[in-house]
Amino acid sequence: MGRIVKQLSETTTKYYWYPGEKQEWIRAVVAVSSGAGTAALLMMLTRNSLAAVVVGCSVTLAVSGFNFGRRDAKALAGWPKLSDKAARRAAVAHSGRAAWRASAHGVGGAVAAIVVLNLTHSGWVADWLLPVVPAVVGALAHQTGMVWEQLASTVATTGPAAAPATPAAKPAGD
Repeated sequence: MGRIVKQLSETTTKYYWYPGEKQEWIRAVVAVSSGAGTAALLMMLTRNSLAAVVVGCSVTLAVSGFNFGRRDAKALAGWPKLSDKAARRAAVAHSGRAAWRASAHGVGGAVAAIVVLNLTHSGWVADWLLPVVPAVVGALAHQTGMVWEQLASTVATTGPAAAPATPAAKPAGD
């Protein structure tokens, strides 16, 4: 939960509460504006509304999917061991936030499919293939974001690996 604090006077402070963090809202605005900008640019260049909407929705879902993937990877990195009650509560909280991100991303893919389907178009590709392109791009970007976040992590071991055990020699008579 985020908050904005405004000092109205020496004795009066007003708090505005909003869901999420400011950084995540900025990332959401960047995702939507990059998709809208790409769609507008493609519409000006090609005059094809179907291509512009598919590419714009794909860009929006790619940027948001990448951000969701990074957040999911960070949440997985901080996953507690489930040995005590507090750790189980933390795991439920992690699961709830992950479910919220998955729901938001799924609704984004569904809305993109509905928008693409409601455009004037004809043909099998426009009816069946293009509506799922933004959702697939978003899912791939989600996985890319998770991998990207893990690239910076390092793993430490206690020492070098042990040499493999050699089998015992068999007697010559067998």
